[in-house]
Amino acid sequence: MTEPRIEGPTPEVVRPEGSASLPGASKGYGKLPTGPVPTDETRFTAPEADEFTPHEWAPEPSDDGRLAPWALFAAIVALATSMFVGWGIPVAIVAVIASIMSLRSPVEVRGVAVWALVLGCCATLFSAGWLIWATMQFEMMG
Repeated sequence: MTEPRIEGPTPEVVRPEGSASLPGASKGYGKLPTGPVPTDETRFTAPEADEFTPHEWAPEPSDDGRLAPWALFAAIVALATSMFVGWGIPVAIVAVIASIMSLRSPVEVRGVAVWALVLGCCATLFSAGWLIWATMQFEMMG
């Protein structure tokens, strides 16, 4: 592997001989500072209220439409219904869909949405079990 070739600076970049050294060092600095540093007292004062503007890239999340608590409520109702009859499956499916939507939202509480998803899936399985059992009983009768 060949070593990279580094060329020296052009003559307009090279520091001329005999130039004065930069202040603050007995032998001078090896390179110039990147920018001026203010020394007056204005940099220590508080900024004016008009200087603060909201950033366009980070909007404040609105607290208007929380979906996770509603999904959890629907999942609990569906689970309670599915313990007795299988007709709670539409509410369980709504709870699962709402909990997935709230998991994708950045402003929702993830714990509530996860509980809504788990309970909604359990309610869906219980309701489907009831409906399968009822179908099998109906076929035995008729």
